[in-house]
Amino acid sequence: MAAQIIPRKPIPALIVAVMLGGALAACETAPMDGGFGGAPWPRPAPGPAVFNAQDFAWSTRAGSASIDGRIDYRRNGRAFDCTGSVGLTPDTPYTRARIRTLYGATDRAAVPEAVVRARTVADPSADYRSYVRSTTCENDRFSFSGLPDGGWFIIVPVSAGGDDRGVLMRQVFTRNGRVSVTL
Repeated sequence: MAAQIIPRKPIPALIVAVMLGGALAACETAPMDGGFGGAPWPRPAPGPAVFNAQDFAWSTRAGSASIDGRIDYRRNGRAFDCTGSVGLTPDTPYTRARIRTLYGATDRAAVPEAVVRARTVADPSADYRSYVRSTTCENDRFSFSGLPDGGWFIIVPVSAGGDDRGVLMRQVFTRNGRVSVTL
């Protein structure tokens, strides 16, 4: 006995659009504030990346790239100044997952200091700090030189006085030259 083939009727485009819209609505994410207050800060899920010293090897080499930065962050009409050392962290799978967890993004963020401190990261005992470069911030300016080509995360603590403290994060890429960045 031969198998009988039953032709299917095509699904109307409107039904497909409604089904797709419903699926996409289920993927909605919470908005980020982009400043230190206002909307609640969602807690991103930590990534599966684990610390691996080999991922950081490139960042220990000397190079000809440099980063010149300045702080020009304002919120609600108030200017924020850098209040501590500026950190430059190599972009690796481990640090990218860590940055995403702490700051909610990997390209740029402005997050209240208390929020960053309250978040926990996977593998918090991994010691990647020996790969982080640090410099002082004077008159809201900082610089790093002798850098190899690669991706980096700039981390800067800022304050508008009193308890209004936050942390600025920005991802930059170096390649044989000077990169100027404003946070």
